[in-house]
Amino acid sequence: MSKKIDPAALAPLVGTLYPPPYDEPCLTRARTRLGDAAGLTQFGVNLLRLPTGAWPSQRHYQTESDEFVYVLQGEVTLVTDAGAEILRPGDCAGFKAADPDGHCLRNLTDADVLVLEVGTRIKGDGAVYPDIDMLAPGGGGYTRKDGTPYPPAARRTK
Repeated sequence: MSKKIDPAALAPLVGTLYPPPYDEPCLTRARTRLGDAAGLTQFGVNLLRLPTGAWPSQRHYQTESDEFVYVLQGEVTLVTDAGAEILRPGDCAGFKAADPDGHCLRNLTDADVLVLEVGTRIKGDGAVYPDIDMLAPGGGGYTRKDGTPYPPAARRTK
């Protein structure tokens, strides 16, 4: 049996589960779950497509899981506490779990960006969003920083 994965044959997951108004910049992001197609359970691998103006996430950090990105095509802006820096094809960045220097990618160009995302899958992992009133507790869903849950919502796209 072949282990080869054809990304073009996989349906991308478009949009976000973020509550409004935090969903807006992420409505057109598209993730193709390559790791899931391979049956991987210890880490995830996604092919991320960011159309013009799209972000894959709000600026955040994972509480338990490490993350890594590698730019395949286009130019993307990485935003951290240090400010903004440009990543081009062949550039990469890594984000250690629980490092409070949140990160976010933003496509500020007029062309699609293609990024390979890799991240560990640690049970109970959550996310902290330092710039906005939102947390993603390890149990799923989104809350305000005071713990008040946002209403659960279906995936939204543009």
